Amino acid sequence: MKTMAENNKAVVRRFNQEVIAEGNLESFKELMDEQFVNRSAPESMDNGAAGMLYFFNEILRPAMPDIHVTIHQQVSEGDLVTTRNTISGTQTGVLLGIPATGRVVDIDVIDIVRVKDGRYFEHWGITSLPEVLSQLQN
Repeated sequence: MKTMAENNKAVVRRFNQEVIAEGNLESFKELMDEQFVNRSAPESMDNGAAGMLYFFNEILRPAMPDIHVTIHQQVSEGDLVTTRNTISGTQTGVLLGIPATGRVVDIDVIDIVRVKDGRYFEHWGITSLPEVLSQLQN
């Protein structure tokens, strides 16, 4: 029998693969709690599930259609899962105003997700996206 920690890590792994890497909308709906809050959303962005979906499917995926996610490490305690991963892809489209470069992009991420009843309930995260954008402009 799996522990809560193992189940919660599996939820986060599934989100990373099916939602971020594959863009699976059905998985997104299954994995997001109706009361989900992204505590790291920029002030100008919706901090609910719609904002998270918008970022992945309207900003990241069009810029890097060959997205893949590598999970390097996960730690789980209680209902929180911390994941260190890299989102990678080739920038063949506009990424936050930066024209396609054809360069491979690696965005390092550390996420903390509160999992409630097998679904994303809260998210905090830090990424290397600002540094990546700066490098793409050079």
